[in-house]
Amino acid sequence: MEKQEIKILLAEDDKNLGTVLKAYLDAKKFKTTLCVNGQEALIEFQKGGYDFLILDVMMPIKDGFTLAREIRETDKNIPILFLTAKSLQEDKMEGYKIGADDYLTKPFSMEELLVRIEAILRRTRANKESANKEFFSIGKFSFDVTRHILSADGVSQKLTSKEAELLKMLCACKNETLDRSVALKQIWLDDSYFNARSMDVYITKLRKYLKSDPTIEILNVHGVGFKLITE
Repeated sequence: MEKQEIKILLAEDDKNLGTVLKAYLDAKKFKTTLCVNGQEALIEFQKGGYDFLILDVMMPIKDGFTLAREIRETDKNIPILFLTAKSLQEDKMEGYKIGADDYLTKPFSMEELLVRIEAILRRTRANKESANKEFFSIGKFSFDVTRHILSADGVSQKLTSKEAELLKMLCACKNETLDRSVALKQIWLDDSYFNARSMDVYITKLRKYLKSDPTIEILNVHGVGFKLITE
């Protein structure tokens, strides 16, 4: 999907901020529609054709969380980026449970907004391409996604659900960096410190399973995430 084809629905009740955001996104070649409350945004969304949603959490008539829940009833996959004036952990947890792809706390820079949008779009494309894949080849290994089985040289390893989900995400962006926060939000639903330590344990386990093939590495990308490297 080319950027010129991407239609963004922006729901922001601060008219000044909404106007500035729309002008910026339009200048970046997105096709952006601005709505000033959740109900108006729902009506606009139901017309169809949108590829990406940017929803302010606190809006009159219908707040962003309520709007997202109603949208998720009919569309499980459209990317949602929440804008919020608060950085409360409870609010973020609520958003991720609904199905948010990311959060942006006000105030933020336009450049950060653009980076978040483009990262979500790249991830969404990769997820679409890998969603229906039942097998991945990793060096000498074959990974059966559905059965959670990693096989090589006639030996099979049954993975746990979290191990399989994490390996699938690594395979989907093979030779590229998997953002730590993205993996935590998708698999653990929360990017807290304790869940991050848990994910490190799972990464260690995956390295152990794959160590018999020296052409495979799972690298730490400092401060960012992990990268599955295969020759």
